[in-house]
Amino acid sequence: MYYPEPISKLIDSFTKLPGIGPKTAVRLAFFVLNMKEDDVLDFSKALVSAKRELTHCTVCGHITDQDPCPICQDELRDNSIICVVQDPKDVIAMEKMKEFNGRYHVLHGAISPMDGVGPEDINVPALLNRLKDEEVEELILATNPNIEGEATAMYISRLVKPSGIRITRIAHGLPMGGDLEYADEVTLSKALEGRREL
Repeated sequence: MYYPEPISKLIDSFTKLPGIGPKTAVRLAFFVLNMKEDDVLDFSKALVSAKRELTHCTVCGHITDQDPCPICQDELRDNSIICVVQDPKDVIAMEKMKEFNGRYHVLHGAISPMDGVGPEDINVPALLNRLKDEEVEELILATNPNIEGEATAMYISRLVKPSGIRITRIAHGLPMGGDLEYADEVTLSKALEGRREL
């Protein structure tokens, strides 16, 4: 189907976003066309602002508009624990919980030989430098429960174990409100492995 060039460019731009297929891109493009001009300008300014003003914290790698980030600047946080996560959005998920008061380290990915991503392509060297400089007693590996996340956790664990730092892995298993009969074998296996005493 033929669209005028400005709409085609807009549709193409939307299809570059993850999870946006051609039909959704067309719907979004026409939605934008129907927005008030001021709202479109605000939207475009927000995109440009986010791209230009945000950076990664030089300490933990989290996304921030100040360096170091507010979490790294917070003197009330526990310096002895670092939670290692894959993405900045994982830090936000952990913070929403309001139960973790340690530090973070964002890897910006996971080891994936199939995709050509090795340990040097993610933020592992910076983590190792932090462990030399800071008084860390425990490293919580909170990478995703998939093949890449597990491989990354195992790699970091092998590197760090000789230093004597306690290494833990977040438990994986059944969601609250879930039924055993609907869980797959891997999830049940992880839930059993991650059991704890009551």
